[in-house]
Amino acid sequence: MRASGFTLVEMLVVLVVLALVAALVPPLLAGGRDRLELAATTREIAAALRETRSLAIREGRSEAFVLDGAGLFRAGAGPVRRLPAGLLLSITGVADGRARAAIRFFADGSSTGGHLILLRGERRSDVTVDWLTGRVALDAAAR
Repeated sequence: MRASGFTLVEMLVVLVVLALVAALVPPLLAGGRDRLELAATTREIAAALRETRSLAIREGRSEAFVLDGAGLFRAGAGPVRRLPAGLLLSITGVADGRARAAIRFFADGSSTGGHLILLRGERRSDVTVDWLTGRVALDAAAR
């Protein structure tokens, strides 16, 4: 007659499987977090650009979205915001002569145009501002 229960070998196999799962899951979750943070920051930048364009049209004067080398950005006269740590942003726009880049929007809705590239590890997201219409477009990954 055999007693019911688990053998020592069966228990060790279960513990090894649990240890492997515990070791493999956190890196997978971190990659998902990076992807979500990049997408959220891309949408925040696009919203700030759209806010700047709306402000220029509403006020009837040019307004600028400004980014400096320290990862700080500002939409028009709004508050200064900071990019998340570890996220890199490259902007093709108009230099304002103070180690900053800007995309300027005009009262008619047009702009100087520009292209922003956000990088987080191997992931990339793009935001483009059309110079003629001032339209802000996101790449498909950031939507």
